[in-house]
Amino acid sequence: MSKSILVHPVSLPNMPWQERPSGGRPEVMWRYSANPVINRDQTARSNSIFNSAVVPFKGGFAGVFRCDDTARNMNIHAGRSSDGLTWKIEDDPISFSKDDPAIPDSDYKYDPRVVWVEDRYWIIWCDGYHGANLGMGYTFDFETFHRIENPLMPYNRNGVLFPRRIGKNFALLSRPSDSGHTPFGDIFYSESPDMTYWGKHRHVMKPLGGWQSTKVGAGPAPIETTEGWLLFYHGVLTSCNGFVYSFSAALLDRDEPWKVIARAEPYLISPQKDYECVGDVPNVTFPCAALVDGDTDRVAIYYGCADTCTGLVFGKIGEIVDFVKAHNVLK
Repeated sequence: MSKSILVHPVSLPNMPWQERPSGGRPEVMWRYSANPVINRDQTARSNSIFNSAVVPFKGGFAGVFRCDDTARNMNIHAGRSSDGLTWKIEDDPISFSKDDPAIPDSDYKYDPRVVWVEDRYWIIWCDGYHGANLGMGYTFDFETFHRIENPLMPYNRNGVLFPRRIGKNFALLSRPSDSGHTPFGDIFYSESPDMTYWGKHRHVMKPLGGWQSTKVGAGPAPIETTEGWLLFYHGVLTSCNGFVYSFSAALLDRDEPWKVIARAEPYLISPQKDYECVGDVPNVTFPCAALVDGDTDRVAIYYGCADTCTGLVFGKIGEIVDFVKAHNVLK
């Protein structure tokens, strides 16, 4: 597609980008040649930095990063970058102020997502409260962070907010789970009038075959296009050597996002490079954040590699939408 299909295109000329490599098998999405873009030891005590969220901020970029320390405690840290490639990540975890002192503390925090909705940056993460849960908070400046009540009951993971209300309500994707390393998982949709009380729960998608046969989970915040909400999501295959995490994309109805219009049968990215296959958890490519330049239709996705470091992949929104429609497993 030569014309942008983004509904609310925003210019982002300084986002990280590298042209598609020539030669070899043609790819819809391609890796940054200098991956990993964030190494495992970029804070004073980090064992690993991965599954992290990046957004445009004040002419540069800001983010919330999963940093497991050398005691293997899981927590989230703030970071800044002028170009989206070279990052200064805070050595200490984010300290949240509670909007209500009665909000429970976390046993751990991991796998954050960040999205601008209306007047602030909302942060959602996997929160340790009697097992895996969803934690939620917000910031205006990536210096002061506020925490609100957890949106859903345990057990849950992969919370992803939509960047605008659906009708009158905020909207959320999540994956109900169990208290362990869940060997199952479907994506569900929920709505809230106030980011506190959530309901209108709807089923979105379940695992299918091949690379997405065990479980699926939402990735970056959905991207609104004229063809529907473009959702990048991860899928998991249970192999003889354990779980294998790959990712692809689907299109959701713009007005009723629990309805799937199209869903790609093939993956877009799977663990193939050494830094994706060798690490604390081998064979993982896990997308968490997307930057989009509305002037050029470009998208850059930050993804976790082997639960150890962070990589970048690139593509064009129109080409990815065409790929999903051409390889729609729902036909």
